[in-house]
Amino acid sequence: MNLHLLTSLLVTLTNAAFETQQHWIDNGRADIRRAWASVPNYNLAQNVILMVGDGMGVSTVTAARIYKGQKLGKYGEDYKLAFEDFPHLALSKTYNLDRQVPDSAGTAVAMVTGVKVNMGTLGLTGEVPYQKNCSQVREDRKLKSVLDYALEEGKSVGIVTTTRVTHATPAAAYAHVPHRDWESDADMAGIPGCEQVKDIAYQLIMDNPNINVILGGGRQAFINNSSSGGKRQDGRDLRENWKRHRASSGLRYAYVETKADFDQINPDTADYLLGLFELSHMTYELERNASKEPSLTEMVDKAIRILKKNPKGFFLLIEGGRIDHAHHDNLGKKALEETVEFDNAVRKVTELTSADDTLTVVTADHSHVFTIAGYPRRGHNILGIVDDMPENEMPVDKMPLLTLGYTNGPASKRVNYTEVDTTDNNFKQPGCVQMPWETHGGEDVAIYAQGPMAHLLHGVHEQSYIGHVLMHSACLGEYKNDCDLDKREKMKSGFCGTSRPVSSIIVILGVLFKVVLDMELL
Repeated sequence: MNLHLLTSLLVTLTNAAFETQQHWIDNGRADIRRAWASVPNYNLAQNVILMVGDGMGVSTVTAARIYKGQKLGKYGEDYKLAFEDFPHLALSKTYNLDRQVPDSAGTAVAMVTGVKVNMGTLGLTGEVPYQKNCSQVREDRKLKSVLDYALEEGKSVGIVTTTRVTHATPAAAYAHVPHRDWESDADMAGIPGCEQVKDIAYQLIMDNPNINVILGGGRQAFINNSSSGGKRQDGRDLRENWKRHRASSGLRYAYVETKADFDQINPDTADYLLGLFELSHMTYELERNASKEPSLTEMVDKAIRILKKNPKGFFLLIEGGRIDHAHHDNLGKKALEETVEFDNAVRKVTELTSADDTLTVVTADHSHVFTIAGYPRRGHNILGIVDDMPENEMPVDKMPLLTLGYTNGPASKRVNYTEVDTTDNNFKQPGCVQMPWETHGGEDVAIYAQGPMAHLLHGVHEQSYIGHVLMHSACLGEYKNDCDLDKREKMKSGFCGTSRPVSSIIVILGVLFKVVLDMELL
């Protein structure tokens, strides 16, 4: 018996019968009850956390939900990821200022600055094009991010990613360059007129000394090319610059490159932590050696425990960055496993923080041309071949159809997958159009939010709106002097904009309705 028939048989034999009519009635009532119980949180956000699943479009979320549920022995379709339980949901329009389908640099800048910019640029207004040229870079065209504004208010700040810490998404929070690939000075070699524009790694260490936590990969951009794996041509070892600055300032700090050293860090006695665990990106979760590299969840845990010591609060940017990389190579299983680990990190965030004072926004920078199709049976292996296809719905070439696929990418040739292990970690789902790598998708992505002012994410928004919500929730940046705390207090009291008697009646009616619902559910 082949793998796919065995999988179908196991699903049939081991899963319970489908839900009954009463299940869906009870389920609907419970959702109504939760919706009625949801009350906008008008508190001032002491902490702000932006979590970006790079490339985590809606189809990726759906497939990861099913994949994670099936790993737990469930059908999968009815499973919920941690962030899918957040009470507020919206859609983000991801286009760049100059592109219909975006890249990760322009989208990340939009989210952390509140301003849409050109593809491939970091921290610069739309007047600066994406090019290997510095002629358009000026001080008045540099954008400030939520991270910058949080530092101005005395908050702690951190960046955690599974990519290089100089890669597009993390760099959007601190760097100002017209080309996202300028991660080290070697990447800028031979470009005239750029003497005043420093590379991204230099800007992170030398221009942003107050970032408390930096965790991820990308060590190559920080060390000299005379060292193993190093790229720098200026003779600097930015790791040593980072350590010397903190030592000379009498700060409590630690630099780590291994999991063993990372595990030894006590968050109570370290206020600054730099961890560069790989020369380039960190290892895919499916291949990660747990004794050598921390997981995204472990990095998030350490970062929050360090940052939350600041009584003024913190801002933390978290990126599950390798979802995107797996998709670019048509590696569906790896993309889903990265999404599952990202979801684990979300769960850790909710354990370590309170929705009373922490705004957590989970979203994607863009989508991918990743699809789920073919009418497979409920509970069928999400990584498998579509089962029970009617004759009139079979592919024209009569070969099996996979549930997961791409519309373009490096794996374009269809083959007969009947005897192929499509659940293998390195199996590539086919794309329709062969390309060096699969491309991003241009459709909207979801925004999931909980905490103070999360209800402001409520419909279809420009991606730049996310930055405004982050700032408004904590009265930062654009909203430092335009943040009506008195109005928030009135809204919390339930009578802002209306009279006390009317407000009281509304509250009483709401309570009575909830009581009736509770009685009906008993």
